[in-house]
Amino acid sequence: MTGVDEGLRARKRAATQSALERAAISLALEHGYDSVTVDMICEAAMVSPRTFFNYFGTKEGVFLGAAPPMPAEAEIHAFVHAAGPDVLRDLVGMMTAAFVDLTPDTDLLQSRRMLIERTPELLTGENTRIAEMEVRLVRLVLDRFRAQGRTEASTPDLEDEARMVVGLGGSVMRYSMQKWFCGGFAGAPRELLQQSLALVQRITGSAAPAAAQSSPAQSPRR
Repeated sequence: MTGVDEGLRARKRAATQSALERAAISLALEHGYDSVTVDMICEAAMVSPRTFFNYFGTKEGVFLGAAPPMPAEAEIHAFVHAAGPDVLRDLVGMMTAAFVDLTPDTDLLQSRRMLIERTPELLTGENTRIAEMEVRLVRLVLDRFRAQGRTEASTPDLEDEARMVVGLGGSVMRYSMQKWFCGGFAGAPRELLQQSLALVQRITGSAAPAAAQSSPAQSPRR
């Protein structure tokens, strides 16, 4: 019975959080971010201010939403100690494993993106959060390089390489999510991420284009 109760509480919590986020973003798109107060959000979502602050520590928090989850310790350990050479693919796989198979609320995500892009305070907050996560990911990539026996002494620009891997990984995820949200892909997010990684490999020359893998082209007719 405990498992049933916990599942019910989790669904209720998710519904309350979604109601608060939807109310906040709808009000901000209509009235402007600065004009919206916590009391207005609570009234629209029909919850108390105390409940609001139990879910979101600040007014900004409800607009930005939850931060992307960091991988579990077991996933981090597997990534750092993996022997394969494809660090970019492994990084994207690790970062998306926790949430990629979920069905996100695309309407809410699109509305949030619209609001953030037109609100400097929120854009600054999101960029700060992304930068903090990138710092953590760079450290993990460096840990993987070192576990493979690579050091700054033998490769002076090793940290720059780690930053490039993280930058490419972030670009793959942003490109994939934008395409999926816009309805440009009918499959699951995981499939889209795999296609995006294949595109990066093709562009960088680490994978041959499909046409090049087919039979040799015939000589043009004279």
